[in-house]
Amino acid sequence: MHAQHYDTSEIAKFEAMAEEWWDPLGKFKPLHRINPLRLDYIDKQLPLQNAAILDVGCGGGLLAENMAARGACVTGIDRSPKALTIARLHSEQSGVHVEYVEDDAQSWATNHAEHYDAVTCLEVLEHVPDVPRTVAACASMIKPGGLFFFATLNRTPVAYIKAILGAEYVLGWLPKGTHEYAKFIKPSEMNIALRDARLEIRDLRGISYALLSDHFALSDDLSVNYLGFAVKPA
Repeated sequence: MHAQHYDTSEIAKFEAMAEEWWDPLGKFKPLHRINPLRLDYIDKQLPLQNAAILDVGCGGGLLAENMAARGACVTGIDRSPKALTIARLHSEQSGVHVEYVEDDAQSWATNHAEHYDAVTCLEVLEHVPDVPRTVAACASMIKPGGLFFFATLNRTPVAYIKAILGAEYVLGWLPKGTHEYAKFIKPSEMNIALRDARLEIRDLRGISYALLSDHFALSDDLSVNYLGFAVKPA
């Protein structure tokens, strides 16, 4: 019934390492490293205090719980039961409330039209079977004037070298096979999906890694990872 909404093979990849979601030195180490950048970027565009936010593909809750810790009212949805179990346990331990539901954007959208101040979909779109449909579903759940935050990987030779060969095979940051180059998304393709969903892009930033200083920072280099947001016209 839901096969068209999500890729079971992609879910299986993250199920296999779900217990490491909150280990800063584990398989999700890159997300731990960039999460402060993501949080500050979102908080700058939309003050999180009391904001109603849906985190699509929330996984173990790394972004969702940290947004809630800054005062947002957060719902996280994901199709991985194991990841959601980890997310709920960590939320209970931290005392930071997040509503976690096993669902996907297209299904959740049927009963949540124009329900949220913002929808976040970070490091998720390169794992879904139909990017435009997922973006459209996210857009439908945003209130007029609300924001859509996205982050994904560019489909460039540099991204293949750094995100797959480098991160998975050389540095060992991620298990081999975590990403598929063919599923990476060019900014031009993202722009089309946003436009078709009647969202207006407002910003696009690269997330760059300096090997010598072992430091992540926002930049103007979109060749590997990029982060951005779009607005739903009021």
